[in-house]
Amino acid sequence: MNKEWYKINDPKDINTPALLVYPDLIEKNIRTMIAMAGGTHHLRPHIKTHKTAEIIELQLRQGIQKFKCATIAEAELLGLCGATDILLALQPVGPNIDRFFSLISEFPNSTFSTIVDNAKIVDKIAKIAKGKDIRVPLWLDINNGMNRSGILPNVDAVELYKKIYDEPNLHAAGLHVYDGHIHNKDLLEREKKCNGDFESVLDLKKSLEEQGFPIATIVAGGSPTFPIHLKREGVQTSPGTTLLWDAGYAASYKDMNFMPAAVLLTRVISKPNANLVCFDLGHKHLASEMNFPRAVFLEGEGCTQIGQSEEHLILQCPNDEMFKVGDVAYAIPIHICPTVAKYKEVLTVVDGKVTAAWQIAARNLKISI
Repeated sequence: MNKEWYKINDPKDINTPALLVYPDLIEKNIRTMIAMAGGTHHLRPHIKTHKTAEIIELQLRQGIQKFKCATIAEAELLGLCGATDILLALQPVGPNIDRFFSLISEFPNSTFSTIVDNAKIVDKIAKIAKGKDIRVPLWLDINNGMNRSGILPNVDAVELYKKIYDEPNLHAAGLHVYDGHIHNKDLLEREKKCNGDFESVLDLKKSLEEQGFPIATIVAGGSPTFPIHLKREGVQTSPGTTLLWDAGYAASYKDMNFMPAAVLLTRVISKPNANLVCFDLGHKHLASEMNFPRAVFLEGEGCTQIGQSEEHLILQCPNDEMFKVGDVAYAIPIHICPTVAKYKEVLTVVDGKVTAAWQIAARNLKISI
């Protein structure tokens, strides 16, 4: 790549901070993802990172039709884009149950499914499905170590899957397993951890099948375990960060050849003291849930991030002349997913020119449903 691939030829009229994306690199990441998976059949990418119709459409043009999402708004966006197979990977509760059924009514050409780990939610979904005389696909959400959601893969999971299977207005689609707790940097160590934790899932699958309850498909993993789960038969993989990538994953998972396709454009707004430089990248515009550094600056080697508030990011730099007030700078976020959600739109950059503004259409909890 050109060493200055990220630069805009004339950024003077662009308000900062701004989030830039590079469509050619996104397309390259899509092709890499498909090549790694051996095609699109077992690929179900997550859209929570980008939440953007144009990026969904880039994937559709490459033959991807199965998607995963985290909110009703993201599911609606996929329906609006014409995706045919949409998995809501968040157990619907409260009004989201009715909203889930509204999606099914609004987009008859798309198949919507969701995950469950609770018998009461299964009963509620089954009752509504019966009243509407439809059959709803449900995935049993399994907790194999993440401890965020899901049911442990034990006898209770067997009984809950049987309950789904036996309901005439439900379709037991299979198992859903998210192992976001696995983040070993070394691929061999990551694979060992992933395979070890997945044993309990395979044991559950075997137990259910021995009792006459077939498990045709397991939806498993995220981006870190993508290269591991793609080797399994009957498993759909769900990478998400692979579309835009970020500095955190690039540093941690060197075994994957994805390219950073999203860059922050920022400006120096003050130099409050010797060797201190303040940029307009506060909490409102750059994910701040991790320790410093929170972005990798593509220029300004040797600077150290030492402070962040709502509107400001403070860097300590080796000398005062490195940046001047008003200068632009470019930085790749350490964590792209929550950073994207802070923006209403991304600006597309092609050959150094801003070519369009893509709306982050599903950044809020609701589009229309």
